[in-house]
Amino acid sequence: QVLLAESGGGSVQAGASLRLSCVVSGRADIRYAIGWFRQAPGQEQERRFVAAISWSGESIDYADSVKGRFTISRENAKNTVYLQMDNLEPEDTADYYCAAKPTFVQVFTPGRYNYWGQGTQVTVAP
Repeated sequence: QVLLAESGGGSVQAGASLRLSCVVSGRADIRYAIGWFRQAPGQEQERRFVAAISWSGESIDYADSVKGRFTISRENAKNTVYLQMDNLEPEDTADYYCAAKPTFVQVFTPGRYNYWGQGTQVTVAP
């Protein structure tokens, strides 16, 4: 069993920054890649890919909509993955989820992840 817990969400004005954290606990024998996804509130659409990072941190991918504004990183000693979000826009308003998978392949697809956190809400006012 692997548990993920997100934190760091909040309500901010456009142009502000937030840093989300994802703490991973449970099985220590698998080196997980971690992805961040988001889902706009009140919509039934599929969770959309934001960013992903491999266990080593050497492989990283971002959605085009966040490139240059968001930065993903990890501290394996703390079992934590971060999503630094700068220059936030109202379009970034969503529930943000982190998810874990054992390999850094097909990281854009939510259905390929084995474990998910409960999410943290981000609201960006104009």
